[in-house]
Amino acid sequence: MAEAGVPPVPGATYRLQFHKGFGFRDAAALAPYLARLGVSHVYASPYLAARPGSTHGYDIVDHGRLNPELGAETDFRAMVAAFRENGLGQVLDFVPNHMGVGGADNPWWLDVLEWGPDSAYAGWFDIDWQSDRRYLRGKVLIPFLGDQYGAVLQAGQLALRFDPEAGGFAIWAYGTHKLPICPLHYQRVLGDLHPDLERLGDTFSGLPHWRPRIAQHARELQSHLVGLARDREDVRDAVEAAVARLNGEPGKGETWRELDSLIQDQHWRAAHFRVAADDINYRRFFNINELAGLRMELPELFDRAHQLVFSLMQEGALDGLRIDHVDGLLDPKGYLLRLREQAPRPFYLVVEKILSRHEGLRDDWPVQGTTGYEFANLLLGLLVDPAGEPGFTRTYAEFTRRHQDFAHGVRDSKLRIMRSEMASELNTLAGEAAEVARQNPSTADFTHNILQQGLKEIVACFPVYRTYVDLLGAPTEDDRRDIDWAVAQARRNRADLDPSVFDFLHRLLTTDLVAQPRSGFSRHAVTRFAMRLQQYSGPVMAKGLEDTAFYRYNRFVALNEVGGHPDHFAVPIAAFHAANAERARRWPHAMLTTSTHDTKRGEDTRARLAVLSELPDEWARQVDHWSRILRARCGDVEGDAPPDRDDEYLFYQLLIGAWPMELTGIARLDPQAVGAFSERLQGAMVKSLREAKRHSTWATPNRAYEASTMSFVRAALDTAGGNAFFGQFLPFQKRVARLGVRNSLVQTVLKLTVPGMPDTYQGAELWDFNLVDPDNRRPVDYAVREHLLTEVTAALQADPGPTARAMMENWRDGRIKLAVTSALLAYRRAHPGLFANGSYEPLAAIGPKADHLCAFTRRHEGDALLVVAARFPAQHDANPTWEGTAIAWPSVADTGAGWVDLLSKKVVWRLAETFSPDALLSDLPVAVLVPNDAARS
Repeated sequence: MAEAGVPPVPGATYRLQFHKGFGFRDAAALAPYLARLGVSHVYASPYLAARPGSTHGYDIVDHGRLNPELGAETDFRAMVAAFRENGLGQVLDFVPNHMGVGGADNPWWLDVLEWGPDSAYAGWFDIDWQSDRRYLRGKVLIPFLGDQYGAVLQAGQLALRFDPEAGGFAIWAYGTHKLPICPLHYQRVLGDLHPDLERLGDTFSGLPHWRPRIAQHARELQSHLVGLARDREDVRDAVEAAVARLNGEPGKGETWRELDSLIQDQHWRAAHFRVAADDINYRRFFNINELAGLRMELPELFDRAHQLVFSLMQEGALDGLRIDHVDGLLDPKGYLLRLREQAPRPFYLVVEKILSRHEGLRDDWPVQGTTGYEFANLLLGLLVDPAGEPGFTRTYAEFTRRHQDFAHGVRDSKLRIMRSEMASELNTLAGEAAEVARQNPSTADFTHNILQQGLKEIVACFPVYRTYVDLLGAPTEDDRRDIDWAVAQARRNRADLDPSVFDFLHRLLTTDLVAQPRSGFSRHAVTRFAMRLQQYSGPVMAKGLEDTAFYRYNRFVALNEVGGHPDHFAVPIAAFHAANAERARRWPHAMLTTSTHDTKRGEDTRARLAVLSELPDEWARQVDHWSRILRARCGDVEGDAPPDRDDEYLFYQLLIGAWPMELTGIARLDPQAVGAFSERLQGAMVKSLREAKRHSTWATPNRAYEASTMSFVRAALDTAGGNAFFGQFLPFQKRVARLGVRNSLVQTVLKLTVPGMPDTYQGAELWDFNLVDPDNRRPVDYAVREHLLTEVTAALQADPGPTARAMMENWRDGRIKLAVTSALLAYRRAHPGLFANGSYEPLAAIGPKADHLCAFTRRHEGDALLVVAARFPAQHDANPTWEGTAIAWPSVADTGAGWVDLLSKKVVWRLAETFSPDALLSDLPVAVLVPNDAARS
C-alpha cells in the first residue's frame, strides 16, 4: 500500500485485452507468469458491461456492472485474489466520454428513446433536442439502418414487438436494435377489440395527468399488462393480434402506413446510417454512431458512472486508472480534479492524450502523465537515420509519380471530414455562433453560412487536437498561442471571406468577447460555445490526421503512428535526451509504451522498418524490382492497374515490416504459414484503403478496387510454382530482419530504463510484428511464453554470458527479447527508487561514430545505472569497428570502480576518463551497467 495521501506508482505494467475469448479466469491463470516476468500491475482493458460481442470493451452500456461475457462476479473476485497472491495490482482502462448505444443493452439510452427530453437520463447524453431540423425537434436521430427508412420498413425489418416480461412495446430494427414506443401511445397499439386492453389503453393515454410521476405510473401499468398477458390466454392472444395488425406484409407498402404513423410520433427517428453525416444530433465518439457522448461534467452522472470503480479502489482491487479519450470531455481538468477529490483513496492516474510536437501536458492536471504515445514516437525517431530522408522522399515521389505535402494533406483531410462524416456537428456549432453574434448589433449580420465557413477553416488549421478554455477564466498562454495560429492560417487560406468574421471568431474562441463587463454578449453562451468547439476539434483532428492523412502519406509508414509526425523523419540524440530529462523532472511516473491496442504497427515492425532509413538507395532498387516482377506477373506492364502506386508502396513496407520470424531465413516456405500471413496482410490493406478514402471507404466500399488489390497481394505471396518475387524479396528481408532485431533490443532496453513507468503490451515480450487492429488483438500464446521464460531464466542463471550470445545468434525465436525484458523488470523491482525517482544525465560520446551511440546514467541515493545503446545497425554491420569512439564516464563512477552489464555479465572498469564501447557491445547492441555489488541484488 502507498503512504497516506501518496498515489501508488506501478513499477511496470502489462496490458491485457479482455473479451469473450479472454476473460477473468484466463487473466487469473496468468498471474504467476506475469509475476515471474517482473511486472507489478496488470493494466486491464475496460471490463465493465459492454455491448454483447465487444472485442475491446470501449462500448460500455453499464458502468455499474462487470461485463458478464468475461465471467461471473466470482470469477472476477478469483482473478483479483490471484493477482494479490502473486503481488500484482491493477490499473483499469476507464471510459468516461461515451457509451455504447444501439442494440438493446443500454438502459439509460433506451429510456431516452422511450421518453425523449422527459427521460431522467435525457441530459446525461449530449443530445441537441432543439435541432434546426424541424423533424428532429424533441427527437434523437437513430442512424442504424442499412438502407432508406421506407425500404427497410416495407421489407419488414422494422417490426413491432411486445415484451411479455416488461410489458412494453418496441420497434425492433433487424431484430437487433430496440426502439421503444412511448407509453403515451400504447392505446394506439392495444386498440379496442378487447375490453380489458381498451380500458388499459385508455389509462395509458391518461398518463400526462400523473405528472411528475408519469414514468413511474407507466411502469405500474406495464406491470399490470404483464400480469394480464401472463395469466389470461385471451389477453395474450389479443395483444399478439394487436401487434400483428400494426405489422404489415413485406413488400406491400400500404400495409405499413399505420406502423409508420406510430413511428413518426416517437422520440426517435430511424434513418439510414449515411444520414448521420448531415443530421446527427447527439455527440458521438469521433464519427461512430454506436458510441454516444456523455456529459460527464454533470455531478449526478459522474457519481453514478464511477460508483463501481470507486468501490473497487476502496477494497484495494484497483490501484489506478487510465482515462480513455480525455480530450472528448467538455472540461478535462475539472473531471480529473473531481476524480482526485472523490476517489476513496490515492491512486495512479494517466490520461490518453495525444500531444503535438510543440505541446506539453498541462501542469495543472492532477495526473502522473500520459499513456505514452509521444514516447513511442520519440523512441522510434531515435532509431531512424536522418541521412535517409532525402532518399526516401525522392523514392516515394518517383515511385508514386506524385509529390505530396503532408501538412497540406492533413488540412485537406480535416476539411473532408467536416464536409462529410462530421458536417452536422459543424452546422450545429455554426448555428450557436450565429446566436451569439445576434446578441450584439456590431456582429448581428454574421450569417450562419459565413460563420460555418470560417469555423471550418479554423478547425482545419488547428495545430493541436484541442485547447482547454474552461469556465474558470481566460485561456492560458498555450491555448491563446494555438488559437492565434489557427485563426491566422485560416485568414490566409480563406482570403475570400470578410476578415471581420475571423476577428469575431477569434474573440469568441478565446472568450475575449466577454473579457470586459457589459459586453453585450452572454458570458455563458460564449464560454459554452468555446468549450463545445474544443470537443469538436479533437475528433476532427483524429479522423483527419490519424484515420485519413496517415493512410494517404506513405513515404515511411514507421512514422505514421498514433501521436506521430510523418513529416519529421528522425529525432536527434540531443532531443531524445532533452525529452527524457524533462520527463524525469515533470512527469517521472508517466506511462511509457511501444505497443498498444491502438498502434498501427507493432513495436518490432516499426523497429525493423527503421533499418530501411539506413538503406534508402537499396530500398529504392528493391521496390523497383519487386514492382516490375509483380506488375509483369499480373499483366500490368504500364503499372496503371490497381493497386495504385501509393497503395502498392504501402504494401511493400507492410510486407517487409511484418514478415513473420518463422518464415525468415528458411530454405522452404510453409504454404500454410504464408497463407495465414497473407490473410492478415489483406485485412490490413483493406483497412488502409478505406481509411485513406481515396479509392474506397467504409461507407461505400469499392469492391472492384479492393478485389484487385487483394489479388495483387495474393499473387505476391503465392507459393505455388516458381515465384520470382520471393527470389528477390527473401534475401533482402532476412538481412533487414536480422538488423531490425538490434533496433528492437535497443527499443526494449531504453523503454525499461529511461524515466517513466514502462508498459508491455500483451505478448510483446516476444517479437511483436502485429499490424493495425484487429490484427494486434489476436490471441496470445501464453503457454509458449511461460515455457520460454522458465527456460531462459534457468539458462541465464547457469551461464549468463554464453547464453546471451547464443540467444542473440538464434534471434528468430524471440528468447533474447524475453531475456532482456525479464532481466530489466527484475532489476526495476529490486531497485524501485532508482527507476521511480532517479535522475537522468546524458553521457557524451566522442569520435567518428559518436552519433551512433545513445548513453546516459541514472542515480538515486547511492544507486546508479549506466546505459549504452548502439544506433544504426546497418551502418555498423558494414563497418563493425568502434575505433576512435569513446564515451565519457559519469561523475558517479569512481576511479577503479567495477561495473557489470546486467545482460551479458561483462565487467567494465573505470581506468580512464572515457571507455570504449567496443568490447561492451560486441554481442548485444545495448549494455546496462550497474555497480558490481548492485548486480548481485
